Amino acid sequence: MDIKKIALGNAGLIVPQIGLGCMGMTGFEEGHMYGPADETEAIATIHRSLELGGNFLDTADLYGPLKNEQLIAKAMGADRKKYVIATKFGWEINDDDKVTWAINGKKEYVKKAVERSLKNLNTDYIDLYYMHRLDKNTPIEETAGAMSELVKEGKIGYIGLSEVSSETVRRAHAVHPITAVQSEYSLFERSAEERGVVKTLQELGIGFVAYSPLGRGFLSGEIKSLADLPENDFRRAIPRFQEAHFDKNIALVEAIKTMANEKGVTAPQLAIAWIINKGIVPIPGTKKRKYLEQNMAAAAITLTTEDLARLESIVPIGTNTGKPYDEFSMGLLD
Repeated sequence: MDIKKIALGNAGLIVPQIGLGCMGMTGFEEGHMYGPADETEAIATIHRSLELGGNFLDTADLYGPLKNEQLIAKAMGADRKKYVIATKFGWEINDDDKVTWAINGKKEYVKKAVERSLKNLNTDYIDLYYMHRLDKNTPIEETAGAMSELVKEGKIGYIGLSEVSSETVRRAHAVHPITAVQSEYSLFERSAEERGVVKTLQELGIGFVAYSPLGRGFLSGEIKSLADLPENDFRRAIPRFQEAHFDKNIALVEAIKTMANEKGVTAPQLAIAWIINKGIVPIPGTKKRKYLEQNMAAAAITLTTEDLARLESIVPIGTNTGKPYDEFSMGLLD
């Protein structure tokens, strides 16, 4: 199995149809986002992804903080040129390597953040550099301008934005061509479509990268009750996993499983294939080879127009599956 490569946007960046989200491979501050991780298995997962043609790795300075980028540097070793690395800045990290929980898109901070990421990734260039969240106190033109300078300096190849509105995309794109926008997107989370962002990206020739393509694990079909989540798992605080939505969401997953069984695939594979068939690049996160192989096999699934329509009738656009974040984090979306 070798994953097909496609153009992400029309600026020249080529990536596999499916990427690898690396966030869960390291702890976060004192705990873990998705339960404990094993460094040896995480590195083996990155290597296995490359063997299968999946050389598109997604990280951020926030994850760890900084430890995730360092892990990727370790995994790449001398093979840097074989990988397409996407990392992000924006959540302010101070000189003691602590997250301040402010968003900083000021020019000086962009320049400081990229140098730190280059050092942690042990590289002299970043393929795709995202603004992790919009700094609502700094004009997007200033942030995009600073990123544009990094392209001219050869420190980054392409510019990306994350969780932004159509208006922000247009304003940034007018300063420097945007290559990709990353947002949460899955059968359970289609606000990027509802808000017209996907349409704007198609119009401007910008690629769309979907994180949490399995609805933060709900579409894996392995979560039957809250007891299935580790004690310090951040999902316990998310409305989607709360009592008001939990049973309803489980019923939706069961309906997706029924369709997946008929096609001889798993529910997560079907959910990922749905995204790929829409011309969007999913980056399912995993820290284990077993799940990586299952996820990547989804790229080989062909779905007919009828299949896509049936899936979307199970979870129609606008279905309320519960918010993907707590109040604080929802307030940081553009």
